[in-house]
Amino acid sequence: MESSNSILKTKKPQKEKSSIVTVQFKLLLTPEQKTLLQNSANEYIRCVNELVALLNTAAEIPKLSSSNVSALLPSAVKNEAINAAKSVINKFKRGTCESLPILKKPVISWNNQNFKISENSLSFPLMVSGKSTRILVSAVFSDYQISLLQNKLGSLRITKKGGKWIAQVAVEMPQAEPAGNSAMGVDLGLKIPAVAVTDKGNLKFVGNGRQNKYMKRKFRAKRKALGKAKKQKAINKLSNKEQRWMKDQDHKVSREIVNFAKANEVSEIRIEQLQNIRNTARTSRKNEKNLHTWSFYRLALFITYKATLYGIKVMLVDPKYTSQTCPACGNRNKANDRRYKCKCGFMSHRDRVGATNILNAPVISGKRKPA
Repeated sequence: MESSNSILKTKKPQKEKSSIVTVQFKLLLTPEQKTLLQNSANEYIRCVNELVALLNTAAEIPKLSSSNVSALLPSAVKNEAINAAKSVINKFKRGTCESLPILKKPVISWNNQNFKISENSLSFPLMVSGKSTRILVSAVFSDYQISLLQNKLGSLRITKKGGKWIAQVAVEMPQAEPAGNSAMGVDLGLKIPAVAVTDKGNLKFVGNGRQNKYMKRKFRAKRKALGKAKKQKAINKLSNKEQRWMKDQDHKVSREIVNFAKANEVSEIRIEQLQNIRNTARTSRKNEKNLHTWSFYRLALFITYKATLYGIKVMLVDPKYTSQTCPACGNRNKANDRRYKCKCGFMSHRDRVGATNILNAPVISGKRKPA
């Protein structure tokens, strides 16, 4: 008989898997807030660069706190500057960067305890008249971003891009387990932005390449007209609008792809390695301008991070001959427009052939980012 003092050993509950997603949104600042944020960001990067120089010359990294950091910043922001400087030094000493990095672009950061997001607004502390004061600024959120921000928040980073102030919030998302163990291949292109094929033969065409081409041509024509009128500010504004539109299309396509994967109980999505896609992508001369301005990398990245939230792995495969190889016999043939026909009798849509071959292609990596 066991002693009454024996302990029943039980398994510790496994910690729920999670992923970090960055939610980026635009801030609508008053002229006074712009000036205040610009001055604070300049002070922040000055502080970080000074700390980096100090830590680089020190024999060993000293203990630093906000009390011994001289800067016109709230204590919470000083602590973020210390952490940023230590991160730079660690990367430099590990050989991640060849030379000691120097911050130049306006940026400033807070931890998750020092900012608050509410309906259409963001609040955070800055130095106002020598005192740490919480300011409230207007922000623009999409419904999708609002849903993401309901999860556990990480740090806040505000930076300036194209003359506009952008907030970036790290969000910890619970990572679900995939419902099944199927695989799926995804072929990216221009005429059809994405084609997905599962190992059970289920097929989905996603996106409207004709619409994308029309919109790109429309933006290009407007820029040309503005260029003749020498309206540079209007050109920049139009270019930003085009980029927002392209990004929105990538979000919609990636969401459909991942939803299709979930519906088919897919646990692994395979996409081609994108390093040479502009050399290997199937396109005509008339589509060449669109090919070199569309971000295949961003679409692949959106698919990756959305899939990861649902526990679906994204693997990179060798893209060689995925559009030419016959899935039935292995012979290579060139497709005639959208039709693929092999001597063995196999016929299919060209992009379906590509997605099928990507599904069956050798895996290069499941850890590297699409690049």
